[in-house]
Amino acid sequence: KCRTGPLDIVFVIDSSRSVRPFEFETMRRFMMDIIGNLDVGPNATRVGVIQYSSQVQNIFSLKTFFTRADMERAINSIIPLAQGTMTGLAIQYAMNVAFTTQEGARPLHKRIPRIAIIVTDGRPQDRVTEVATQARNAGIEIYAVGIQRADMNSLRAMASPPLEEHVFLVESFELIQQFAKQFQDKLCGVDMCMEREHGCQHSCVSTPGSFYCECNPGYRLNMDGKTCSPIDACADGRHGCQHHCVSVRGSYSCRCRAGYYLSQNKRSCTMIDYCSFGNHSCQHECVSIPNGHYCRCRSGFTLQPDNKSCRATDLCNGVDHGCEFKCVSTEGSYHCVCPEGQQLQADSKTCSKCGAGHVDLVMVIDGSKSVRPQNFELVKQFVNRIVDLLEVSPHGTRVGLVQYSSRVRTEFPLNKYHSADEIKKAVMDVEYMEKGTMTGLALKHMVEHSFSELEGARPLSHNIPRIGLVFTDGRSQDDISEWARRAKESGIVMFAVGVGKAVEEELRAIASEPVEQHFSYSADFTTMTHLVENFSLNICPEEGKGETEIRSPCECEALVQFQTNTVAILQSLTEKNILWAHSLAQMTARLEDLEKQIANKK
Repeated sequence: KCRTGPLDIVFVIDSSRSVRPFEFETMRRFMMDIIGNLDVGPNATRVGVIQYSSQVQNIFSLKTFFTRADMERAINSIIPLAQGTMTGLAIQYAMNVAFTTQEGARPLHKRIPRIAIIVTDGRPQDRVTEVATQARNAGIEIYAVGIQRADMNSLRAMASPPLEEHVFLVESFELIQQFAKQFQDKLCGVDMCMEREHGCQHSCVSTPGSFYCECNPGYRLNMDGKTCSPIDACADGRHGCQHHCVSVRGSYSCRCRAGYYLSQNKRSCTMIDYCSFGNHSCQHECVSIPNGHYCRCRSGFTLQPDNKSCRATDLCNGVDHGCEFKCVSTEGSYHCVCPEGQQLQADSKTCSKCGAGHVDLVMVIDGSKSVRPQNFELVKQFVNRIVDLLEVSPHGTRVGLVQYSSRVRTEFPLNKYHSADEIKKAVMDVEYMEKGTMTGLALKHMVEHSFSELEGARPLSHNIPRIGLVFTDGRSQDDISEWARRAKESGIVMFAVGVGKAVEEELRAIASEPVEQHFSYSADFTTMTHLVENFSLNICPEEGKGETEIRSPCECEALVQFQTNTVAILQSLTEKNILWAHSLAQMTARLEDLEKQIANKK
């Protein structure tokens, strides 16, 4: 076997028409004899074969086979091209294709010899001198083997120097097998690593007539060509380690900082979840950090000195809430409330009378056939006059409209329109339904749908009054008691407006307490103007007009009223601040004094 080290060998075989079939068989035998004495393999010698005539054909490349048996089968299957003799074209192919790394040639920096063995029997039909020079300059060592009729000048133009070692002329095809052994000796030569003191620190690789030094994996050859130095695999920055790269004999490994562990990809790092150990004792939330953890409370709670338990935060005492009347703390938040009879304004802090405050108003109008078209137009005008009384806006009063007859239809929900003009236009566009009078069904629809948050009603926690106004002109064809009761129980203030043949008993059943303030009646559609005024006075009684009654503060009823109001104020003061205890004592003493005055008068 050839022990000179790995080689990249490509046979360039002439299969022109001048090579007769039995002669081509001897060329097959020549190649197989040479291969038979080579140490072939992916890390040893690699072999490729191309044949040429007027064109070039790749039989197998340097990366195709790595056993002699596979190579011999491929060589035996070659079918000669039997055309011209384009040797220059074959050399060009060997240089540009066969000896590329894509086709299996080892990179030049590995210093593995690239050897082309050209076997031909005739004169080239193209130019070979220039292309052969290019091939030699590219690092290809060319052996030119001529048989029988080969042109010696062409062989010398192709071969590498020294010519006496790279040019061979065999007199006939019959003698080529005998020549194979001589050529094998010339190709392999002696093992130069064994013949002299090579001085390689790690390993010596013999080549024809020379040698070179190689380093073990993880080391690189120094400038002296003999000694080796460890390769710092981390130095090029391509390791991909998220935290630290540790170089180990030409390779590397990734390591993580304290508090992290190496992920399955062996490059990225994941923080250790100390909370998952289950021993943190945090009342609310555990938060992992490198080298430990800490406890955190949910919004609206404060972490206690033990750094584990949480207590609700009274935001009303801890922030400048700006509430005009009273601040109410909730979990993680707060909201302002107003006294009875006043409404929270759009700034969510100040209070105002109901006329300028927030109201969710749904009007339910009778569209049965007894109303008649001309009167239905009067009903729509009645609705718009009510809208004129309100301050409509997304954060102020919202208005919805429902029409009913034998069925119920939402004309527009509370969140549909945001101005009085939009609502009034939509009201005038409402079409008359006609048919029956299913007031109970309309009440059910109002409770279940019209005052839902989905249709624009504000949450009950916002303390926005919900007002339902039912307008009808006759007796209901279904029961109203159940859904009238449910409406009032759900917090809806119900107003009932009847015209013509409306039944007072039904109106009273619909109206909220006190009933007299929550239901109205008109004998005719044309005289409904006063109903609008009644509605305004009842929904906002503080806006009504009248004389102020002057009462003696010593009268029994006045004293009782004063006492009731004072107690309510005192309770509010007590909740507000315990520091007002002195004022409480004074006002209590005043009450006692007034009680004594009453007793003396009796």
